[in-house]
Parts: sequence; structure tokens; C-alpha cells
Amino acid sequence: MEGTNVTLFYEFIIVGFPGLQEHSFAFFIFFLILLLATFLANMVIMVLIALDHRLHTPMYLLLWNLAVLDVLITVTVIPKLLAVLLGHDRTISFSGCFTQMYFFISFNSIEVFLVAVMGFDRYVAIVKPLHYNTLISSKVCVTMVASVWLLGFLAPLTPVVLASILQYCGSNLILHIVCDYPTVMSLACGDVTAQVNFALSIAMLFYIPVLFVLWSYYKIVCSVIKMKTVECRKKAFSMCSSHMTVVFLYYVSASVVYIGLRVESIPPDGRIFIGAVYYFLTPLVNPIIYTLRNENIKAAAHKYLRLQSPF
Repeated sequence: MEGTNVTLFYEFIIVGFPGLQEHSFAFFIFFLILLLATFLANMVIMVLIALDHRLHTPMYLLLWNLAVLDVLITVTVIPKLLAVLLGHDRTISFSGCFTQMYFFISFNSIEVFLVAVMGFDRYVAIVKPLHYNTLISSKVCVTMVASVWLLGFLAPLTPVVLASILQYCGSNLILHIVCDYPTVMSLACGDVTAQVNFALSIAMLFYIPVLFVLWSYYKIVCSVIKMKTVECRKKAFSMCSSHMTVVFLYYVSASVVYIGLRVESIPPDGRIFIGAVYYFLTPLVNPIIYTLRNENIKAAAHKYLRLQSPF
């Protein structure tokens, strides 16, 4: 106790779903299946791309990185969440909480940038096909991927460090399934408006890749419309259909979460569940989309996994 009768906390308790404790075991089964399915599906994509020399191209290097990110996002949160849901260990250390927060934000940030790079790859492939090997060479692709990872790790560093040096009092209950930045900051002592506004200004940078993706697909659609034959249009759309589907689901689901978090009629548990589905269902859906809609991936699966494709 301090002289001002304020208790400072040095560990947190992750509550999970505050009003749905009686359904914890059902949630445990759901997230366990989600973890295993996501890990297996993305590992299959990673192994197939590594094994098949036909997939050693910039497009599939980007897809390999997306699969890696989906695995990392999932394992950053769900293993701890499973322990929370079983009631074995709801506590998380001060350093552990901010470490989880940092990597969770970083991996999601990297994915935002990576989706933009994948959009640029499809833009060049369709709008400037004769210059593709020059603009998207292996060296350029590796440089872009390295830059994406670097930016993703740097973007949340300062906000998380600033949050970690604050004092926390009043309550150490995190009413969420993860050490979410806004939720944790609400537990800090004193006025944290400056820190939150700074973090918000950093977050605004992520609108740049979003706008770039929208611009690139606008140019793609304009280019496809100008093609003379139906066959050329179909071929062009098939080249980017998987990525278009992923981008559509990514931004639509993010918009649903954004709106849901601000609808006051939705109870806190509902908002947490909506966020959880967005965070962890997307990493499972991504490899399924690429498997169903990509002939080269299906051919590699048939060759190395001895699977007879039903599609």
C-alpha cells in the first residue's frame, strides 16, 4: 500500500469471457480445435511451398510468409487462453503481458503490410505483366518482405514500451482473452490520454497500406475491363482471385469488429467473442481459400501428400 491508499499491481489476471464462465469448457474445445486446425492448415501450406520448386516464386514466398504469420498470431494467444478457460492459470506476469501485447500487435501489423505487398504483386502481374520479372524479382521480393517484418516490429514498439513503464492500480483484471492494449491501458493509474493518443496516431499509419490495396485493385479492375476477350478477363481474375477473397474477408471482418466494438447494445462478452473470431478465424480461413482456389497449391498437395483433389 502506498501513502495514498492505492494498491499497485505487478501481475494481471486474464478473465476471458467474464459473463460466460459456465461455458468455459465449450470455449476451451472450440479454441483448441481452432488452434490445431489453424496450425495444421498453415503448416501444410508452408511445407508444400518449401518442397515444390514450382512454387519458389515471389507470389508463393509472400503466401509462405502469410502462413507463418497466421501460425504466430494463433500461438501467441490461444495456448494461454486455453489455460485460462480451464482455470489452471489465469494470472500473467507484468512482463509476460506486455510481451504478449507487443508480439500480438506486431504480427497483426506485419500482416497488414504483407497484404498490401501481395496486392502490389498482383497489380504488377496483371497491369504490367511484361515488367513483372523486373519489378518483382526475387531480390526485390525478399527486400519487401524484410521491410514488412521490420516495420511491423518497429510500429508498436514505442507505444508498448510507454505502456509498460506506467503504474497499474485499482484492478488487475483484464476483461479480455488477450493483453489487449486499450483494455490494459484502462487499468493504468492517472491520466493516460497522451499515451493513448500517441498509440492512435501510430495506428493511423495502417490506413496507408489499406488505401494502397484499394488503389491497386481499382487499377486491376480497370485493366481487366479493358481486355478484349472473356478468356483474358477470366485468366486475369483467376490470377488474383485468392488474394482478392482474402483481402475482402480481412477488411470486411475488421469492419464488423470495429462496428461491433462500438455498438453499446452488444454486451462485453459479445464484443470479446467477435474480436476473437476475427483474430483467430481469419488465420484458419486463409490457407483454405488458397488451397481451394489455387491450382498450383492443389497440384503440390496431390504430389506430395498423395491427395486426390476433389475440386
